Amino acid sequence: MARHDGRAAQELREIKVTRDYIKHPEGSCLIEFGDTRVICAATVEDTVPPFLKGQRQGWVTAEYAMLPRSCSSRVKRAPVSGRAQEIQRLIGRSLRSIVDLHKIGERTVTIDCDVIQADGGTRTASITGGFIALALALETLNVKGKIKTIPITDYVAAVSVGMVAGQPVLDLDYQEDSTAGMDMNVVMVGQGDFVEVQGTAEGKPFSKDQMDKLLALAEKGIKELFKIQKKQLGHVL
Repeated sequence: MARHDGRAAQELREIKVTRDYIKHPEGSCLIEFGDTRVICAATVEDTVPPFLKGQRQGWVTAEYAMLPRSCSSRVKRAPVSGRAQEIQRLIGRSLRSIVDLHKIGERTVTIDCDVIQADGGTRTASITGGFIALALALETLNVKGKIKTIPITDYVAAVSVGMVAGQPVLDLDYQEDSTAGMDMNVVMVGQGDFVEVQGTAEGKPFSKDQMDKLLALAEKGIKELFKIQKKQLGHVL
């Protein structure tokens, strides 16, 4: 299948990571999935949500937003939308799945994921880049002697897959996502287990065989993302 940008059906967009993209956070990066660009910044605070006070464990959470001109038309500044809430909860769940929260003390790590340019896959880029920012922030705590080890139990990354013109494709950009017969966002950890699978048909339902093929394609892409993460974090993890 020929894709509009020249990629093969099983090919990721060009992925770029710039570590320490912002000066002040404990950990940060700019992650680029083709023309999708997200700044991920991790902030550590010596406090936890009320339901965790006195429990001797920490918390990892996320906030997600799209800058006004991240899209072809202006996105209005407004209170957090339902879509943004759903995405930031997904990011938080994904990152908590690979952290031993009891080993970071009563601290909260907030990952801010700000989309500066959107071309599809902003949530998957946020999870993949958010993991890098989180690991760098925990490294900062470790270097400062505030935690004894870096309590990350595995890698986590995410990618989109979908049926475009009846064919399974990896890492959809906006043009493909907006015309796909169905699409899925898949989050996996390094050992091969799933954190979340979000799949939706547009019109015609999809078969189990199609779903299995797409999950296998997502696994292939996520393994490539793990390699990119490990290149950035080899000194940390």
